[in-house]
Amino acid sequence: MARMYSRKRGKSGSSRPSKKKAAWVSYKPEEIEQIIVKLAKSGMSQAGIGTVIRDQYGIPSAKAVAGKRVQEVIHENKLAAELPDDLLNLIRSAVKLKAHLTRNKHDRYSKRGLELTESKIRRLAKYYKRKEILQEDWGYDPEKAKLLVR
Repeated sequence: MARMYSRKRGKSGSSRPSKKKAAWVSYKPEEIEQIIVKLAKSGMSQAGIGTVIRDQYGIPSAKAVAGKRVQEVIHENKLAAELPDDLLNLIRSAVKLKAHLTRNKHDRYSKRGLELTESKIRRLAKYYKRKEILQEDWGYDPEKAKLLVR
């Protein structure tokens, strides 16, 4: 997601693996899909699955080897969560900030951070409604967010 006010994305972050299939990968596409399904059933997020298949199985990119992204494999096997991962992570962050503000009432900087986080949640929800990933009547409610995160 772009920055709140500059609309730029910044340069920091890890470099993506190359698009071509790595020579050292000995897994077949079906085996990779089975690994992804197994990890998704254990409750891991999409980013966590990507990290595990990179670090433990030596697969730099699921898309380069299997021809499908991790998200596509999860959706095909109907293991997707009801909310997208990025939206759920923002909601978790907002809940943590809200809990912090109940303990520290005069923390103006965290209050500003909560406002920005909730703004990002609403922007992302609007995008997902437009793409028909979220229902049209879905709305962010800070009180219900505590229940979503648990």
